[in-house]
Amino acid sequence: MDIEALNKDVESAIRQVNSLQELDELRQKYLGRKGIIAELTGSIPGLPKEQRGAFGQQVNALKQKINALIIGKQQSLGQAAVGPAEGLQDITMPGVACEPGKLHPITQVIQEICTIFMNMGFAVFEGPEIETEYNNFTGLNIPLEHPSRDVFDTFYLESQSKDRLLLRSHTSPAQVRVMKSSKPPLAVVVPGKVYRPDAVDASHSFMFHQIEGFMVDEEIKFSDLKGVLEVFAKAVFGKDIKMRFRPHFFPFTEPSAEIDISCIICGGKGCSVCGRKGWLEILGSGMIHPNVFKQVGYPAGKYTGFAFGLGIERIAMLKYGINDIRLFFENDLRFLKQF
Repeated sequence: MDIEALNKDVESAIRQVNSLQELDELRQKYLGRKGIIAELTGSIPGLPKEQRGAFGQQVNALKQKINALIIGKQQSLGQAAVGPAEGLQDITMPGVACEPGKLHPITQVIQEICTIFMNMGFAVFEGPEIETEYNNFTGLNIPLEHPSRDVFDTFYLESQSKDRLLLRSHTSPAQVRVMKSSKPPLAVVVPGKVYRPDAVDASHSFMFHQIEGFMVDEEIKFSDLKGVLEVFAKAVFGKDIKMRFRPHFFPFTEPSAEIDISCIICGGKGCSVCGRKGWLEILGSGMIHPNVFKQVGYPAGKYTGFAFGLGIERIAMLKYGINDIRLFFENDLRFLKQF
């Protein structure tokens, strides 16, 4: 084939192209796997040795020229080789906005609660989710025969460690960790995940969130506990709520109490949410048991303190009127976008 003639033919053919489809057909004709350039390249081995080098250079130069002409034509037709030309973009079209992310409602409630306690002088501590049996039970005055230590109520882990390991069943082990490493005065809240082998239903999950809080110093009284929890409850649920403390039992506090607030749905008059009682249970609390202080090595009788624990999902469900805990974990954007 005559290389010079091909040069002229290519230039003429590209000038006559009026669409991208025609341009692609021309590209296939010259640069395709069975195109003219491939045919020229395949003919090189049949040429005399002294002609092969020069002919190969001519073919390569023609190939580069065709590529350049095609790219130039693409641009002139409004379609650059790498994408649409700026000249064809409609700047009056609305932009495609990225939907901003939001914090999960559980995270929002955790941050809100931690902020309330931080404003009262509490520090935030996060303990590990894999705990020792000692920190989860023994150090908190929970005896061996207590049902919570049964394998049906706790996720125990296989481990080569000398300490039996488990997924913590509450955030209270942080009490032992903090008090062993620090001396009073202490005021700490501990948010985090906890695990219990409960059957999943509208009010139970095998993984949920708690916040543990405790304060230790000389002459801490039950009235201090009541004052701190009243500030917390009114900050979360409103200034008009009422509170009541009911006697209860927890191995790591004595005396112990469960705290109720007047129903935020009916105002204490009685409804289906509060079981017609007018009250909603929100947390457990009490004065830290002397045996816990003994386990962490504090001098007997020198310090007193209080502790409390609350379920984040429980607070969130009451705060937002949610009736099924499973909604928090299903990742349904229709639900999550409401917060």
